[in-house]
Amino acid sequence: RQRSEKRWQRSESLHGPVAPDGDDIDVIGSTSAATAPTRSTARVGVAALLLATTALLALFGGAIGILLVFLFILIYYRLPGLVADGALLYYTLVVLAIFRLIPVTLTLAGIAGFVLSVGMAVDANILIFERTKEELRLGKSLPAAIEAGFSRAWNSILDSNVSSLITAGILYWFGSSTIRGFAL
Repeated sequence: RQRSEKRWQRSESLHGPVAPDGDDIDVIGSTSAATAPTRSTARVGVAALLLATTALLALFGGAIGILLVFLFILIYYRLPGLVADGALLYYTLVVLAIFRLIPVTLTLAGIAGFVLSVGMAVDANILIFERTKEELRLGKSLPAAIEAGFSRAWNSILDSNVSSLITAGILYWFGSSTIRGFAL
């Protein structure tokens, strides 16, 4: 009992009044005159519950972000934006299907990486659209402008994706488990 009281006083002097921890309760229980058997009736995983809630909020935030990007592309590019939204939706569904097949555990960092990959796909679409608009301004027909837009944007898209893959590889190789989830 003295050990418990000393620990209580020490923690109070350093951090203010603090309830005794499990060791203190064990000491108090083992030295009392009438000990009663104890058993655990329920376990509550507060950390797991908070993590699940945070993951759901992150998924919700990611979905809102992707929807806002879809709306922006649709409003800004009109019909080509609708086509790009269809392609992005297809990309999103394919990646999520791959996540289900492999089975991938989506952590917060993994969700952020997934949203970033959708952003990279949007970047590729914007590069193609802007190059195509430049070609249309030069007076080319729509099929010729689309072909030239793709070919002019391809080098930038390739460079961007290769540098992202190199960065992801470095993060995966040298990073902690959280960083690896983002890199994957």
